[in-house]
Amino acid sequence: MLCAGIVGGVGPESTLDYYRNIVAGYRSRMAGDAYPRIIINSINMTEMLAFVYSRNFDGLTDFLLSAIDSLGRAGADFAAIASNTPHVVFDQVSARSPLPLISIVETTCTRAFSLRLKKVLLIGTGFTMKSTFFQECFSWYGIEVIVPSAENREIIQNIIFPDLENGIVAPGKKQELLRLCNDTMAGKSVDGIVLGCTELPLMVSKDDFAIEVLNTTQIHIDAIVGRLAG
Repeated sequence: MLCAGIVGGVGPESTLDYYRNIVAGYRSRMAGDAYPRIIINSINMTEMLAFVYSRNFDGLTDFLLSAIDSLGRAGADFAAIASNTPHVVFDQVSARSPLPLISIVETTCTRAFSLRLKKVLLIGTGFTMKSTFFQECFSWYGIEVIVPSAENREIIQNIIFPDLENGIVAPGKKQELLRLCNDTMAGKSVDGIVLGCTELPLMVSKDDFAIEVLNTTQIHIDAIVGRLAG
């Protein structure tokens, strides 16, 4: 039986979703009373974000590699980073990782391509929306990625931090997020929206939009379960 390693804690609320839904997904696919093997290395989110905000990508890479190395030494056979933002250095980490890695960005791209999406709106942390790692991956599949304006990116960042990261969902902030998304998509022929922060599914779901919603958290979990279940 393979063992999944999760770099978690970024943030803690979504890490709980990873654990809960990996277990549920695995049990639904396997015959008998089976449970998956999972090791979670819950890292210091504040330390990780300090590397991100200072754009110390070499430091971020080394930080994540240390976390993955710990998972490998604990017995994990493969690993996943349970957050979108640190995937800005995924290629660098993957090239040096002691374990095979499952990318949240790549698995989301694959899902978008399977749904034949052509243009998607990306929402997430301010850093994720400002960066290009989603755009670069999606472009390989011929899918255009748009993001909100700089002003609206800051608003979304403030919706995520600190409340949503701590599992607090304010109804007023949800309505503000939905309005910003709909305003950004108006007249742009967008056929999908990417929830590019693992906490966003705590606030919004496919029922909130009339177009395809790509829940990166669940897509990533599905890929992890697929690897575990063989």
